[in-house]
Amino acid sequence: MFFEIPQSLILIVGGAFLVGWLLSSISWALKSKFRAKKRDPRDDRIRSLEAELRIAVSEGERSGEAVKKLKKELEEANDGLVKRDNVISHQQEKLEILATDLKDSVLKTRELRNELSDRATESIRSEVKLREVETELEVAQASTDMIATGVLDYSLTTEVLGDEVDNDDVVDESEVSKAAT
Repeated sequence: MFFEIPQSLILIVGGAFLVGWLLSSISWALKSKFRAKKRDPRDDRIRSLEAELRIAVSEGERSGEAVKKLKKELEEANDGLVKRDNVISHQQEKLEILATDLKDSVLKTRELRNELSDRATESIRSEVKLREVETELEVAQASTDMIATGVLDYSLTTEVLGDEVDNDDVVDESEVSKAAT
């Protein structure tokens, strides 16, 4: 080769390189510990802001999903309210129809009750008159029977009582028979 390097020199250079490498790694390790202690506060602020941003984005996505879900529930609730309103209005219409029918029925019932009470009153009056007529007829029939059998003789009653009987009290047989018929 071009020149010959003594073996001791190679060992010295290799040892020096090894010692330099060891010293540099030790110094780098010490400096990295020191650097970790002396970090820039802006870096920490940037890292915390990035973390907050990631959290806010994930919460925003969850909120967006919740908003979509709530919108869907709101639409369903609105549909339910519309259906319920339709049912209620339909039931109110039925209720109004039934109320008018009930009023008409009540009026008809009152009219029928009045008519029935009038008829009952007429029936009672006619029954009372019928009883009066029957009573009068029975009395006249009894008088006629008594006159016919001779049990009741007005001529005898005037003779027995004498002058005390007024002529007004004596009834003519013809009048009794007229009343009986």
